[in-house]
Amino acid sequence: MLTLIFSFFTSSLLGFSNSASAAPSLDVKAEAAILVDAETGKILYQKNADKLLPPASMSKMMTEYLLLEAINKKKISWEQKTSISEYAHKISQNRTLSNVPLRIDDKYTVRELYQAMAIYSANGATIALAELLAGSEGEFVERMNAKAKEFGMKDYHFVNSTGLNNKDLFGNHSSGNETDENMMSARATAILAFRLLSDHPEVLETASIPKMVFREGSDDEIEMENWNWMLPSLVKGYNGVDGLKTGSTDLAGNCFTGTIKKGDTRLISVVMKTDSRLARFDETKKLFDFGFANFEKEQILPDNYQVKGNKTLPVLKGKEKEVKVATKEPLSLVIKRGEKENYKPKFVVDKKKMTKDGELTAPVKKGEVVGHINVEYTGQGEDYGYLLDGDTKGKTEVVTTKSVEKANWFVLALRGVGGFFGGLWSGAVDMVKGWF
Repeated sequence: MLTLIFSFFTSSLLGFSNSASAAPSLDVKAEAAILVDAETGKILYQKNADKLLPPASMSKMMTEYLLLEAINKKKISWEQKTSISEYAHKISQNRTLSNVPLRIDDKYTVRELYQAMAIYSANGATIALAELLAGSEGEFVERMNAKAKEFGMKDYHFVNSTGLNNKDLFGNHSSGNETDENMMSARATAILAFRLLSDHPEVLETASIPKMVFREGSDDEIEMENWNWMLPSLVKGYNGVDGLKTGSTDLAGNCFTGTIKKGDTRLISVVMKTDSRLARFDETKKLFDFGFANFEKEQILPDNYQVKGNKTLPVLKGKEKEVKVATKEPLSLVIKRGEKENYKPKFVVDKKKMTKDGELTAPVKKGEVVGHINVEYTGQGEDYGYLLDGDTKGKTEVVTTKSVEKANWFVLALRGVGGFFGGLWSGAVDMVKGWF
């Protein structure tokens, strides 16, 4: 009996120890995948994150970004109408692709075309918007590549606005070869989604619509069901999912960039080249389950926090010889559950503000930024860092807590004299010590 009790007690302890020390392994059946905190860009999981793969219609997130940017800059408006080119019309009539049929003898508002693109991944509508924004799809593709470079994306190459294979464009491709497709890594795709959500959160107002009728009440009306079947009311509904973009071609397989919000935490996921339309959502569910089961948002540092050993900085030529420094704002991060003590603050001084001897030079203003604090993970397991190296996310600025005025010439002169005689005295002491 005692043996059985001992065996049960031991196995219970071992089970508790294993669950507390390491997150369970995650078997994501996709060629590449990544899971990211949408607020900071902190990577929670990755698999082949830098492998270059075709993203298919996930490319349309860049088209969405450029459109919303143009709207915000008032270069175009939602109710502005545009004609449909022969090219966009011909693509829109191909019902083997995702499309709403467009008429060449009619005009469509930007809002109508945007909704068709964002909800139904309509390719003809996407081309029409690209032509409106840049004059031609070729010029628009140049803007896509330029914006990707601006974002700091490394693994990418856009050849069209839609993500289709160029062979499906009826010879109208302006970039790449006849069978080229857009290419992005999972990391680059996550960066694109991260910037889209950060800069244009209004994208979710449309991305979260499960069903809509295109041009309702007209002869052209067509029901559009969102290809994102993880929206709560659809077949693979998952509570909290409100975006973002699916993709599918023969070369890309089935892809999905998803986003979900629970409480004050939003996650972004990317899965690339899964086996089927349903599989991309099943694998995304694994990522979301993993993220919320193993990570939580915690305040790591309060405002006015001072790092031990770095509570002050020396000040040259000031009325005071040092100034106190502290964090400007609190810092909250998504971290591994139960491991808050393994996240350690590190003070990084802005060397541009310092002399070669590591001093600030008076006058110093209150609230002057003198560096930042980032947080390093010291626990077990791998830390994947952030989407972009050197990003300001996941950090908090360190500022001076008071002003330090410059000392007048008399005080500086006295210090100089004191320093001179102090140096002589120190030298004399050293010489006398040398006699004995």
